[in-house]
Amino acid sequence: MKKWSLLSVVFSIILVLAACGGTAKDEGKSEKASGSSESAEQITVKHKYGEAVVDKNPKKVVVFDFGILDTLDELGVDVAGVPQATIPKYLAEYADKKYTNVGSLKEPDFEAVHDLKPDVIFITTRQAELYDQFAEIAPTVYTDIDYTNYMPSFEKNMKLVGEIFGKEDQVAAKLKDIDATVEKVKSEVTAADQKALIVLANEGKVSAYGPSSRFGLIHDVFGFGAADKNIEVSTHGQSVTFEYIMEKNPDVLFVIDRNVAVGGETSAKQSVENDLVKKTNAYKNGKIIYLKADTWYLSGGGLKSVQLMANEIEAAL
Repeated sequence: MKKWSLLSVVFSIILVLAACGGTAKDEGKSEKASGSSESAEQITVKHKYGEAVVDKNPKKVVVFDFGILDTLDELGVDVAGVPQATIPKYLAEYADKKYTNVGSLKEPDFEAVHDLKPDVIFITTRQAELYDQFAEIAPTVYTDIDYTNYMPSFEKNMKLVGEIFGKEDQVAAKLKDIDATVEKVKSEVTAADQKALIVLANEGKVSAYGPSSRFGLIHDVFGFGAADKNIEVSTHGQSVTFEYIMEKNPDVLFVIDRNVAVGGETSAKQSVENDLVKKTNAYKNGKIIYLKADTWYLSGGGLKSVQLMANEIEAAL
């Protein structure tokens, strides 16, 4: 009897251990499966400078592109860090201390960016040469605008932002509104049949921009004819004289005051409206239009800024 009792006890222990082992193994499988389902969905973004693998709906966002910043603002997405050295007036709320100052557009504060431990960083042309340094800190998405193909390029960027933050429907609705405004403005501009010249004023000097240039959407998107179709296409524009402006005699002269954009005092009106420019149709008809410099020079290419730019051009008519 004792022998059978001992065997019964041993057998019972083996059964218990087997059951425990199986439970632990099953729990391990369950935990592994749970972890897999809860892992963040990722989006791979290929761009000019490489590839960024970004978690969908990233929580801590650093933005060096004001067009992307105004888009995130429009979509209700929080950001953690922005370059506060020069903030466009229409984004003045981002100068608040609740946002981390990450330097300036051309001189990022990499220590501040690193300390934030961001989930994603957005940069644009002004920071392109520093891409590798950003990418060492966090997934870095580079976006820019193709000035020769403005609207498709802009829409592509907006849809990317919508995809990353799960805001596809909002982006689609906003793009639809912008397209409607653009078409309305273009129709009015075409009917007016006026030749325009765009200049960037900078402390008494002026540079001209034509179609396919940095500010060329005035011609290419909104439909103004060009007072000069042969302007050199470059980031900094073609250096011109006031005699040149008089000779081209635009019906509308669009002026962007760089000094104001970078936080200085306005000076463009005094230098631009001189005796030579006063001989143009633009001056005689009250059509020298001073565009909001911070929107056009510092920003652009965002859901808010493109809408604001369209509204300004419509008001100029």
